[in-house]
Amino acid sequence: MALGDSITGSPGCWRALLWQKLPAARVDFVGTLPGQGCGFAYDGENEGHGGFLVTNVASQNQLVGWLSASDPDVVLMHFGTNDAWSNLSTATILAAYTRLVEQMRVSNPRMKIIVAQIIPLNPPTCTDCGQRVVNLNAAIPAWAASLSTAASPITVVDQWTGFNTATDTYDGVHPNDAGNVKIANKWYPALAAAIS
Repeated sequence: MALGDSITGSPGCWRALLWQKLPAARVDFVGTLPGQGCGFAYDGENEGHGGFLVTNVASQNQLVGWLSASDPDVVLMHFGTNDAWSNLSTATILAAYTRLVEQMRVSNPRMKIIVAQIIPLNPPTCTDCGQRVVNLNAAIPAWAASLSTAASPITVVDQWTGFNTATDTYDGVHPNDAGNVKIANKWYPALAAAIS
């Protein structure tokens, strides 16, 4: 299950590129949302909800229904961009992450959880957004380590390093074709290990 906001789902063609790299016989992408056009057929179900805040998903228990409908074994989560844009604190965002992890483990006590240090954020209307993402990303590894267990490991994938909003997005926020390739390539080793 790819979980997040518009970076994951609108259309989130990094998912299509990632799917191409994986053994199709061993992977079923799941979610309540259908895939969108990326120029070729792929397994596109996802939970990439444009405009959503991870804090709202957590406080409204929206993930519970999505997990029940799709029953994933692995969750790829790139979430928090809209929360950073909305000037919510790192602590508030991480508390939402924790609630989602708890809900994932209720759904499946052996859930493998792969969490992104999210891509940079540089919209023209928000000069502070970039630093907010830096602050969030800096806190994610320790957060993940504190909650990771042998039964339900949390793996952190650094989507931030090497990603350039000037060349890898079309608006300072959403990945373009080059950005989608980078995102897929960053996810691949962790996801391949999770399904091996």
